[in-house]
Amino acid sequence: MSGRFQRVLAGEVLSAPPVWMMRQAGRYQRSYQALRAKHSFDALCRQPELAAAVTMAPIREFDFDAAILFSDLLFPLEALGFGLSYDAGPPKLDQELTRALCDRFRPTAEAAQQLMFQRDAMAATRALLPADKALLGFVGGPWTLFVYAMEGTHGGPLVRSKTSEDLYAAFARHIVPLLVENIRLQFEGGADLVMLFDTAAGELPPSMLQRLAAPDLATLARAFPGRLGYYAKGLHPAHLVDEAWVAGWAGLGYDARWSMSHVLTRAVRPKFVQGNFDPALLCNEGAAFDRALDDFLEPMEALSPADRRGWICGLGHGVLPGTPEGNVRKFVNTVRERFQ
Repeated sequence: MSGRFQRVLAGEVLSAPPVWMMRQAGRYQRSYQALRAKHSFDALCRQPELAAAVTMAPIREFDFDAAILFSDLLFPLEALGFGLSYDAGPPKLDQELTRALCDRFRPTAEAAQQLMFQRDAMAATRALLPADKALLGFVGGPWTLFVYAMEGTHGGPLVRSKTSEDLYAAFARHIVPLLVENIRLQFEGGADLVMLFDTAAGELPPSMLQRLAAPDLATLARAFPGRLGYYAKGLHPAHLVDEAWVAGWAGLGYDARWSMSHVLTRAVRPKFVQGNFDPALLCNEGAAFDRALDDFLEPMEALSPADRRGWICGLGHGVLPGTPEGNVRKFVNTVRERFQ
């Protein structure tokens, strides 16, 4: 039985959009906090039964239309040869990227074996997931992984990354083939769609994104035609001037800086568009939350179901720690009630 999310991927016109949020599993949930008190973050990702339990919790608690693998986008860096730790606070790599380190990276086939746990976690989740719920995988975009390898974060001016184009090219020769295999493993585990989360790509000037990052992204999209979605925080219309590149994706996610009704009525757009309620506003209380949700939904209600074709309703980025669980539940229920 196909659910809303699968039907959107198939191009159907629906009255009520599917609802899915980035980071819908995690620190804001009491159930996650209980598991995290007993297990390390690394164990929650690497042990298939635990990863499946975390992935499934938002489906059981909030009835989202899709589950997304609970994992981390930095694991391919570890597979290549970085040390990676989640012991205290944000993830930490044991060294910065250099050309000498690139030369010592594991071969693609060997590195891919280090990521088999994601395939197994997907399969464990698929075994638990109702047939009317979609299953999503994800990987980081090549540029974003490069930024983490260079800077240890994706924040700040990214000076080292932006002034190291030759090193990016050397890194991409290793990371792009590994991401192809990583994505393939997630599809083998049962994914309906794999998202590329390119958190740092919106920090690139449009011309630099098109010259430096877009060719590698196009390689990934061509490897899995119509099966990959793409999201980059801070993406601007000027980044999307290459319509052939945009059309290579099954869909694009948009952050809260965009008007979703405008995106949906553009002459050229991908099969699905995902987003884009501001995650900070999901932390509002009482009437303020109701107003913010009304402001978001009213322009969408003014569109016909045909104009809304392909809309996957959610956030403009991930659920923030501290977000009230009741607001997440109310968001899902309100969207379903308003678009019957």
